[in-house]
Amino acid sequence: MQIELELLAPAKNKSIGIAAIDCGADAVYIAGPRFGAREAAGNTLADIAELVDYAHKFGAKVYMVVNTILYEDELQQARETIIEAHKIGCDAIIVQDLSILEMELPPIELFASTQTNIRTPQQAQFLESLGFSRLILARELSLTQIAAIKEATSVPLESFVHGALCVSYSGQCYLSQKITGRSANRGCCAQACRSNYTLADSTGREVKDASGNPLAKDVPVLSLKDFNLSNHIPQLVEAGITSFKIEGRLKNESYIRNTVLLYRRRIDEFLKGNSRYRRASYGYCHGGFTPNPAATFNRDYTTLFINGSRGKWRSADGAKYLGEFVGKITGTGKNRYGQLHFTYKLENGRTPLSNGDGLCFVTPAGEILGARANACNGNMVATTEKLQVPQGSKLYRNYNILFEKEMEKNPPRRMISADLAIRENDGVYTIEATTSEGIQTCYTVQQKGEMAQNVALAKENLRKQLGKSSGIFTFYVHEIELENVPFFTAATLNGIRREIAQALEEKIAQVTTQNRIAAAEKFVQQKNEARPLEVSKGLTYLANCSNSVSRQLYARLGANEIAPAYELQEAPQAELMRTKYCIKYEFGLCPNYRTRWAQDKSYRNNLGKVTFTEPLYLVNGKNRLQLKFDCANCEMLVIG
Repeated sequence: MQIELELLAPAKNKSIGIAAIDCGADAVYIAGPRFGAREAAGNTLADIAELVDYAHKFGAKVYMVVNTILYEDELQQARETIIEAHKIGCDAIIVQDLSILEMELPPIELFASTQTNIRTPQQAQFLESLGFSRLILARELSLTQIAAIKEATSVPLESFVHGALCVSYSGQCYLSQKITGRSANRGCCAQACRSNYTLADSTGREVKDASGNPLAKDVPVLSLKDFNLSNHIPQLVEAGITSFKIEGRLKNESYIRNTVLLYRRRIDEFLKGNSRYRRASYGYCHGGFTPNPAATFNRDYTTLFINGSRGKWRSADGAKYLGEFVGKITGTGKNRYGQLHFTYKLENGRTPLSNGDGLCFVTPAGEILGARANACNGNMVATTEKLQVPQGSKLYRNYNILFEKEMEKNPPRRMISADLAIRENDGVYTIEATTSEGIQTCYTVQQKGEMAQNVALAKENLRKQLGKSSGIFTFYVHEIELENVPFFTAATLNGIRREIAQALEEKIAQVTTQNRIAAAEKFVQQKNEARPLEVSKGLTYLANCSNSVSRQLYARLGANEIAPAYELQEAPQAELMRTKYCIKYEFGLCPNYRTRWAQDKSYRNNLGKVTFTEPLYLVNGKNRLQLKFDCANCEMLVIG
């Protein structure tokens, strides 16, 4: 039996979800009216119902996120939201708060969100034992760690492969709550990790490098690059991943189209030579633009820890989208109105600027400035902004007007191919339609009119008129078993083709519904038969509860210590964040990596020459965050 591989895309709203399906997504995830971990990306149930109907035409799925922690007075409303999601045909619910497992719900699958912090085989086994039918893993895992979790579990595993990276382990960050009162676990993260900080030591002095320059002064030192595992699909499959998830429920449509089509093509390339696997939905994308991940929002890219080794993960030049690097400024000036014009040297392999491109400049001093190209003539560019941009500044393009126009005018077309076989029995003509995925329908027509005089020509006419596209289907007439061919007008054959397309669409929707019901029933049975593991000592940290139902669950499972959620604590715990990212490593100060630093010129000058008194701090105005280093686990802690 073939294993399904799923490309899972984010949807800020209905139209973006449809765009993701059109570009090849096998499933989309979207928030309902409340309880989504992106407060600004809520949707009405009516809109989600329309998205479900569209997705199911291709056998694709829609998952609703209910992935915030829930307060006591929200439990009933969350339950009602899930019931409504089931009614409109959603295929699963993505969950953070374990109280949902205790609710009386209709048969619908529940997935454990990455917010449940699945990083070890023990954590994965615990959550599987509670009845979840899928586990969404932490982003910081290596292929070896993913394989270990797969070995220890029996449910499908989902992994993020692209998009923004939280610096903290997901679900374990309280920095926004501490600084602004806006909880990431409640869907309203203020992204305090993207703010500027200065690195200081216990004396209050800035930490400086061997040349006397500050290591980090007013820079987004906690801001990570974006994730990009587009070149790791085979390795992820080998490790046990079957769902490849793109981050971005706040991203615009062009970002989603570009990214989804990139991964659709990478996954399809893998599937061509691996018959053990197949796509998780129907249809293929034909034509379309060539994806370019550098041309839409990113903070530069990293593969993070996927190969089991550290790298430079920080988005060094800024926390916002700088764009695709173009080259360096070689000269600047102003026109009589004071508006900037400049010349630049194009980096090898880059495309020149065009009128209307969005520009970003990073000066040698680290200042970030923006403009738009008003008139381009070779390497000379005029803008309408009054800016001071020094020679030597880095030049980026953060809006590629030619690429955006290409995406708009040349989108891929998702079509389902179907073979037609035409036969006759006792004067009744049947047309059997079979899609490339094996979905079948049969159309019958009784022709009482005259027979065609030229049989060969009549058969050719059947092939020509029926072998076209209708709706989302492309038809191919591969078999005509007729001795005598009745005469059909072109209009009649076009009508028959449209009716076959409608019948196939209904059959696919029927099969999709049957599969959804079967999966949900299987989930309910497994959940009822599940034997929850006791909460081991290593998992007690999970017992941070925001409502009485989750507290009761942990008590039943033998938790020794059940703490209220951070958001409910009167005197909050000091640890705001635990992260795989480490500032000591980033700046060449970690004693465990001296050999590696010695091979890197940017680190080499700091070896043994940077002096500071611990603990280290990140300072931003009134905010002073202490850093601790758990070197045994190679992790950094941020303390309030």
